[in-house]
Amino acid sequence: MRFSSPEAPYRFTPGRSPLLLSIPHGGTYLPPALAARLTPAARGVPDTDWHLATLYAMARDLGAAVLEATHSRYVIDLNRPPDGASLYPGQSVTGLCPIDTFDDEPLYLDRADEPGAAEIDARREAIWEPYHAKLAHELARLRARHGVALLWDAHSIRSVLPRFFEGRLPDLNFGTAGGASCAPQLAQALLDLAREESERFSSVLNGRFKGGYITRHYGRPDQGAHAVQLEMTQCSYMDEAPPFAYRDDRAARVQPLLGRLLERMLAFAADGRPSLPAST
Repeated sequence: MRFSSPEAPYRFTPGRSPLLLSIPHGGTYLPPALAARLTPAARGVPDTDWHLATLYAMARDLGAAVLEATHSRYVIDLNRPPDGASLYPGQSVTGLCPIDTFDDEPLYLDRADEPGAAEIDARREAIWEPYHAKLAHELARLRARHGVALLWDAHSIRSVLPRFFEGRLPDLNFGTAGGASCAPQLAQALLDLAREESERFSSVLNGRFKGGYITRHYGRPDQGAHAVQLEMTQCSYMDEAPPFAYRDDRAARVQPLLGRLLERMLAFAADGRPSLPAST
């Protein structure tokens, strides 16, 4: 089986610094043949990480390369392992090719419309593999050119989602795979900086969201590759209800902090420390 889509699997903007910004869940495109199999609610792709390319506009000014998904996570989730294994065993999660929404509602009009193994393989080949090939290539290029590669995996989510967590999520959720995906001093420096804004934004390191496949797979601090995931509450910069409008007033409060966090990543690289093993 082949999976056909007129859209390229990603958009890429080259940079000049050691930093790569990955936005794997910002895509909204649904191929028409697939959209026809989805419920009307699912066609609105409500579980998108909305507006992150706009929110992180400062990353380009800092010389970061930017890799953005084009297709909705309902086509295939770029932050899941290729075999679909759960990253959070024992907790509710959505799959590599999801069949339900974050609100635990079915995506497909009929169970018979859900993708089988052959279709999942085809989607993986057409969308997942090109994105990850580009991600791996760019990180290798950054390491070769700068001696270090910095990966910032940008995400956002509704602040209240009972399926995945109790109560309200902290605003800034840093994930480093429990300390395995970047040097611990870098993770602590980022958390310390976020806590300077504690009156505006709550923050946590390796809480409910410890980093998905991208952070866990590509973060190799002992080899000079440092990966951090930031899962933000969407209410920090947008309306969480349809039509999911970007809020300039809210974004203006958090963007300076995001810029300082990215600058802290780059300053850490400039110190020459990231090439050291994480245990030093």
